[in-house]
Amino acid sequence: MDMESASSVVLQALTQATSQDTALLKPAEEQLRQWETQPGFYSVLLNIFNNHMLDVNVRWLAVLYFKNGIDRYWRRVAPNALSEDEKTSLRAGLITNFNEPVNQIATQIAVLIAKVARLDCPRQWPELIPILLESVKGQDGLQQHRALLTFYHVTKTLASKRLAQDKRLFQDLASGIYSFACSLWSHHTDCFLQQVLAVDQAHALSSLERTLLSLKVLRKLTVHGFQEPQQNMEVMVSRQVDPDSPCREKLEKTIILYTKVLLDFLEVHPCAFIPLIQRSLEFAVSYVFTAAGEGLVFERFTVQCMNLIKTIVKNEAYKPCKNIEDSKPESLEAHKIKTAFFTHPTLTEIGRRLVSHYFLLTKEELAMWEEDPEGFAVEETGGDSWKYSLRPCTEVLFLDIFHNYSQTLTPVLLEMVLNLQVYNAVGLAAYELFDNIDFDQWFNNQLLGELQVSHHRYKLIRRRVIWLIGQWISVKFKSELRPLLYEVILNLMQDPDLVTCQFLFLNVSPVDDFEFRTEQFLPYLESIFSLLFQLLQQVTECDTKMQVLHVISCVIERVNIQIRPYVGCLVQYLPLLWKQSEEHNMLRCAILTTLVHLVQGLGAESKNLYLFLLPVIQLSTDVSQPPHVYLLEDGLELWLVTLENSPAITPELLRIFQNMSALLEMSSENLRTCFQIVNAYIYLSATDFLQNYAEGLCRSFCNLLKDITNEGQVQVLKVVEVALKVSPVLGAHMFQPLLPSVFRGIVDGERYPVVMSTYLGIMGRVLLQNASFFSSLLTQMASEYNQEIGQLLGGVIEMWVDRMDNITQPERRKLSSLALLSLLPSDNSVVQEKFCGIINICVEALHDVMTEDSDTGTLKDCMLMSHFEEPKLTDDEEPPTEQDKRKKLLALEDPVHSVSLQQYVYEKLKAQQALMGDQGFGALMETVDTEIVRQLQEFLQGL
Repeated sequence: MDMESASSVVLQALTQATSQDTALLKPAEEQLRQWETQPGFYSVLLNIFNNHMLDVNVRWLAVLYFKNGIDRYWRRVAPNALSEDEKTSLRAGLITNFNEPVNQIATQIAVLIAKVARLDCPRQWPELIPILLESVKGQDGLQQHRALLTFYHVTKTLASKRLAQDKRLFQDLASGIYSFACSLWSHHTDCFLQQVLAVDQAHALSSLERTLLSLKVLRKLTVHGFQEPQQNMEVMVSRQVDPDSPCREKLEKTIILYTKVLLDFLEVHPCAFIPLIQRSLEFAVSYVFTAAGEGLVFERFTVQCMNLIKTIVKNEAYKPCKNIEDSKPESLEAHKIKTAFFTHPTLTEIGRRLVSHYFLLTKEELAMWEEDPEGFAVEETGGDSWKYSLRPCTEVLFLDIFHNYSQTLTPVLLEMVLNLQVYNAVGLAAYELFDNIDFDQWFNNQLLGELQVSHHRYKLIRRRVIWLIGQWISVKFKSELRPLLYEVILNLMQDPDLVTCQFLFLNVSPVDDFEFRTEQFLPYLESIFSLLFQLLQQVTECDTKMQVLHVISCVIERVNIQIRPYVGCLVQYLPLLWKQSEEHNMLRCAILTTLVHLVQGLGAESKNLYLFLLPVIQLSTDVSQPPHVYLLEDGLELWLVTLENSPAITPELLRIFQNMSALLEMSSENLRTCFQIVNAYIYLSATDFLQNYAEGLCRSFCNLLKDITNEGQVQVLKVVEVALKVSPVLGAHMFQPLLPSVFRGIVDGERYPVVMSTYLGIMGRVLLQNASFFSSLLTQMASEYNQEIGQLLGGVIEMWVDRMDNITQPERRKLSSLALLSLLPSDNSVVQEKFCGIINICVEALHDVMTEDSDTGTLKDCMLMSHFEEPKLTDDEEPPTEQDKRKKLLALEDPVHSVSLQQYVYEKLKAQQALMGDQGFGALMETVDTEIVRQLQEFLQGL
């Protein structure tokens, strides 16, 4: 098909794709998608969007398709990549004329050219920058603007590349065009100033737009184009513009851009910025903290100036080392400039103005606090808000200046406290003022009284006071005053007008700090919990709900099972909140955390939540569902505590395990929790669980073991060990495919002690508790090693004796001796040959476990457990979970805890003696070291 007919076909498809009629729209989109990989398609698109006679929507769509094509098919290595010939012709066509009449399309074309430049400039497209520079010099106003717009987007894109080679290329480019960019900016600025003076509005706005674009180019070149800007004098440019002008909006943008250049430069090149510190501080402080700025400054500019001061004050590069001799000369230079600038009068003025001017709430803020207290409270806080918003910005600046110059500012602030009660400043500086304010006395003598004034006009004071207490509570607040504080909270929370007060206090919760005492809080638990729940229902902002949930979680965590009588309402409400928060993953994370604490508080009673709880766990841990990205970690935590507190398995609880194989495949940082979940299922219901899932689990484990750290291997093998402990027959049968590799590890003498210890733990369980399985495994391995069964068994025993020191846990040491003793009595010559080693291990284990009974003075096995005792708990201890109880009951049946090693050794030796006769047995005992025999006899005395 020739170019002309191709153009008309594509044009028709694009026209239909802009239609509102889906019958036309869908097939057209499909057709365009198929053409994306056809040679010549992008040349047709270029012709279409360069044709100013066509419909603007069609041209817009052509640009978008072209832009998407660059991302997908421009790189040489991409599947269906564009041919080099077509790319050459497209590059040429993109920069033939900068005369696009429509602003939005011009911006898209500029972005599109920058995308190509990112991939091809300068090697495949050396002519781009020269043509742009040429066009920027042109006399035609439209052409000049469009070329400058493209020049900016190309510079911005090239500056963002981070590989060392790309950075060098950009630095080469910057050094070549920097003086031109400076003169361009200077020229447009001068034009603008002349036109403003001549009251030529239209031309002034156009020049200001070019000033803005050229300054944007200059910003990128300045910040990213030089390794050491201080070596290049042209870079060290600073210029001020009179802000009193009718082109207000564009001018404010330009002024903000000037400050952005300074801030970026300061952040990226602090040392090169040193010559500018003095002028920057004079400039910023005079506008923001003296009469000079009144009437001229606007909010965003104030924020930028404050950030400039803050960054200079806080910059580590401008601080000398503790040991002055170690300091860099430039750090000392910067410190000297700062010290000379921040004199006592300057600091005092800054401190006073921050507190008495910037900390005051504006009329708008007061109105907002009144109309939407929750929204106001949420807006007051937040991550990087200090970079953009005035209130957080002033508070952060205050903190940094106070921290760096506290000696000067503490007396100033204390004087203001006595005269004005400046609560905001004292709250922010709580850590700095720790030694200077007796907060307990202030709380008793003044703040308590202010909280009890109920007049509606006193509302703001009450809110600030409660916030202030919150700031100090974790810094310095007597434990004895807590009950008084809880009374105050209760009173305040019952005032229907104090949503903000409630929220601010929740923000700095009284149960979330180190000094909290459960017994002091219990009398208020029911009332505060019920008010918290009401608050959770009243508030509407996601952030606030998360804050309230955080406090509820803290309360539940602190009081544990004592929360049970009060959670009914919360349990009914959470499913509704979960449903409402479908679009808000962070709120759902907060709900998951609350559920974790709730399940821990409820213990076995949590089974009543399964109707809601299990679908929540199912969704949060299903990697095929998009929300898992946010919910997985908390979802796994909830899954684990649900199992640990479950009184019995249910079919639904068992079914959720279908999510596990995909999680194990991900082998992420959550693997440890996944293994804990598997263990919890085994403890809860080994038979049901292993019969349903062991086969798949075994496959997952075999895959994991191929490519995992030693620590990871141990985690996997511990699961197998738990299965064998809980269910020796079924466990061995189900994990049969894994056991040969464990056997090989023992025979070959695994190098890592912790892995070897785990191998011996597993094999010990099999040998002691499933002897017939051990026998068949031995037969299988003998044919693999091409050895006699006896010979292989001898090798295993020898390695076991040799590596006994790898085993550090007393349980596994006792298990090893029980397992090896279980081979006796034996007339097998290999076992008799290794008899000496077996006895050595037994005596070692006896030393580990035998302790003197304080009542009788005789030796006894300290690992024996005779019956299950409910432990006596102190207030601070958490009660045992259902899983803890299951483990205890299991331990009562475990040979390690139910068989006396002393008794077992005695019986086995007696049986061996009976088998061999006294003479034969005597000869066998002579193979053992006489000192070991003496110790053995001591242990067996009295049996």
